[in-house]
Amino acid sequence: MYIARQPIFDTEMNVYGYELLYRDDRGSTSFGSADSDRSTATVLGGLFETGIDQIVGDKKAFVNFDQNFLNSESIRLIEPVTLIIEVLEDTVFDDAVISRISELRSLGYKIALDDFEYSEDTCHAENHADMIKFDLILTPLDEIKNQVSRALSQKKILVAEKIEDQDTYLKARKMGFQLFQGYFFSRPKIVAGLKSKKSGKAIYQHLLSELHSEEPSFHRLASIIEKDVDMAYRVVKIGGNNKARDNSIRSILTRIGLIELERWVSVLMILDLSADKPQELIRLSLLRSRFGELIAQHSNLKSRRHEVSLMCLFSVLDAMLDMPMNEAVENLSVSEDIKDVLIRGEGPFAPVHDIIRFYETGEGTPVCISSEKLDIDQGELFRWYIQSIEWSDRMMKIISSNS
Repeated sequence: MYIARQPIFDTEMNVYGYELLYRDDRGSTSFGSADSDRSTATVLGGLFETGIDQIVGDKKAFVNFDQNFLNSESIRLIEPVTLIIEVLEDTVFDDAVISRISELRSLGYKIALDDFEYSEDTCHAENHADMIKFDLILTPLDEIKNQVSRALSQKKILVAEKIEDQDTYLKARKMGFQLFQGYFFSRPKIVAGLKSKKSGKAIYQHLLSELHSEEPSFHRLASIIEKDVDMAYRVVKIGGNNKARDNSIRSILTRIGLIELERWVSVLMILDLSADKPQELIRLSLLRSRFGELIAQHSNLKSRRHEVSLMCLFSVLDAMLDMPMNEAVENLSVSEDIKDVLIRGEGPFAPVHDIIRFYETGEGTPVCISSEKLDIDQGELFRWYIQSIEWSDRMMKIISSNS
């Protein structure tokens, strides 16, 4: 089973829920190509067996339902407190469908009309919906002002989907939309002719340069860290041992080890750079990092799994720094293979990058092709993806408790 988990934000850029896009045709290039009944049955069964909390946590799960599957009792596998029923745009809202929607609402389920366009048919359904989703590519904001005003007057929750940039998000929010969907949050907001003011701390560059030197020295690493009070405090807090005789910076670094130290420094850099960014961006980088590592660990890239993990972690640097990726990684002390895939989507790490993109957006190179290049069992990908979600959630809790 393949599920793409796309975040839906509230006006404060906190995650309200995730739309779960799914299919079971492994050769397809996008989601939504499989028979809708079969697809919905697949995702509901998967959510129930895997555990909905492992996929969406305490957030809402938005799942597509066509006219036929609305009548399935499988819907009740997922509790109303979690499931948002998205009624697809090609549904014919006859008396039977309206009756079923009313029944589901009486059970506590919320109903969202997907890709809404006003007509006599949808007007009838509008009265029975809790949420209305507008596809801002199919129906740009300037063309739906009257529909938005009408829906707001009826106290509907409005969801703007397929938002491509921050400007559209801000415009939609001003117009009255309450929820927002799209990967606009993970794209840089670039002002022409200006460089980002957020250059990051020089200590990270010094540490990464030393870690990537031919013979990294714990003595030199300790010397760099000792010059930064905040970094030294973090090292002692995380790596100190009450039973150890020597808790000097150098001894702590020796106990941590070079590989784990680089991972830790990289995560700290991401956290510092994301101070004014949505928390979901940090979660996304951590999820990608773990998912990429698990893929590489079981592939012909096993010996380079640490590099793959680092590549995935840094895949959000352009959004963190609000600059094009080529500028974001220009002076970063990482391998050329990492830079190749982040800037051009090319090189030996590209199949991992493609699989992760597919799981997030449902678009791009088919999983079967990327899996074959990596020599992995594509049937294991969903399990690794769930493990990565759980891991990133644990890391976010740790980060929150230490902030």
